[in-house]
Amino acid sequence: MKKPGGTTKQTPVAAPAKAPAAKETLPETTEGFPWPSSHEIKKESNPFTDRDWRMLVYAWSGMLVRFAIIFTLAFSVYQFLANQEQKRVEQTMSLVELWETKDYQQAQRALKDRLAALNAKYDNLLSANPSPTEEQVFRQRIGIEAMSASGGDMPLADFSENFDRIVYFLNRLSFCVDGDLCSRKVTDAYFRDYAVSFWSYFAGYVDKQRKAGSPTFATAIEAYVGNGQPAGEAK
Repeated sequence: MKKPGGTTKQTPVAAPAKAPAAKETLPETTEGFPWPSSHEIKKESNPFTDRDWRMLVYAWSGMLVRFAIIFTLAFSVYQFLANQEQKRVEQTMSLVELWETKDYQQAQRALKDRLAALNAKYDNLLSANPSPTEEQVFRQRIGIEAMSASGGDMPLADFSENFDRIVYFLNRLSFCVDGDLCSRKVTDAYFRDYAVSFWSYFAGYVDKQRKAGSPTFATAIEAYVGNGQPAGEAK
């Protein structure tokens, strides 16, 4: 049996595929910033030292404008504060004028006469050189007796009316100062001595009134007197 003639064609066997080469891993680095430029940073020119006269004029005119703005603002603030203080002085002087009216002059005289008579009456009860505590107790007792029917020649009802008028005025004065509506400096010059002396005599009576049901009685006067040092007696 003959084999078929002709040349037998053989199919080539495909070579096995090569595995892909592993990617090369780059080393980690912390140098993430760009290299600095080799060019030197150009310094800004100073207009005050520039040789161009136009730059000098521009620089100095800008400086003068800034100084003018600062001066104007400072002057405006000063003028505002001065006007506010002037208004406070005017308000204080209106209280001074009220204090010098007939009704308040009469009330001041009534308190002065009654306290002077009681001081003379009990003068022997106070030592020649009393301590501040002894003098304080003595004055408060005088004030309490002044608010009694036997405290003086003037009927108690009339004296109480004068006393209430003084309390009202001093309360009003304290509210004006506390509310920054009156000048404290001018107010102290006119009224502090009187207010301190008034309180030294009538603090005991005020305390009794508060315990009797008027807890806010004369609290404004106490606050005003507490803001300064004690001074002389009532005028």
